[in-house]
Amino acid sequence: MEPLHVIACATVIEELRPYLPTDSSVRELKFGLHRHPDKLRETLQGEIDAAPAGHTILLGYGLCGGGADGLYSLKNRLVIPRVHDCIALFLGSREAHQAQTTQEVGTYFLTKGWLEIDGDDPLGQYARLVEKYGPERGPEIARLAFTNYTRLAFINTGNYDANGCHDLARQTAELYGLRYEEIDGSPELVKALAAGQWDERFLVLEPGEVVRMQAFL
Repeated sequence: MEPLHVIACATVIEELRPYLPTDSSVRELKFGLHRHPDKLRETLQGEIDAAPAGHTILLGYGLCGGGADGLYSLKNRLVIPRVHDCIALFLGSREAHQAQTTQEVGTYFLTKGWLEIDGDDPLGQYARLVEKYGPERGPEIARLAFTNYTRLAFINTGNYDANGCHDLARQTAELYGLRYEEIDGSPELVKALAAGQWDERFLVLEPGEVVRMQAFL
């Protein structure tokens, strides 16, 4: 198998790293890009274009709001999980993600990686809004973004000691008025991605082929 060149955000890299071959190269991108699909697409295409030849590029992303739609590589094979977002990567499959959202549509998912993003995690966002708008209006404004959520689910993927995360996750749920729950994740999908087990769970594009949104349906 060709050496791997991985492009992913910090939270996904943390899950992938234990399973990657030692000769893999890694490009870690900013977490917040997923909130801006057009910017994410532009950044990913630039990283793909800059990747070394003779590698297989693994994208540690899903469709991500359409951010992956239209991506291509002219010189390398490109592999991307057939998932709508990275939650399925943490849970182990599209089916596991679907089961969780079917169980409770209004679920906000957290992992250790999301809790450790300086200032961009939900606790950091809450603190910034309280500082900006004061202790009365700040919490109200912060909770507006969570109006459609009822449950906060902390995903324990088993790739790290999560003991220090539980209190932060519970605090997040309390601040935003959400019910707290911890659920087990699975490394099955990231292990398969790293090991080259690219079956129907993945899109495998040869040089010149383009990622299309329809392939994720």
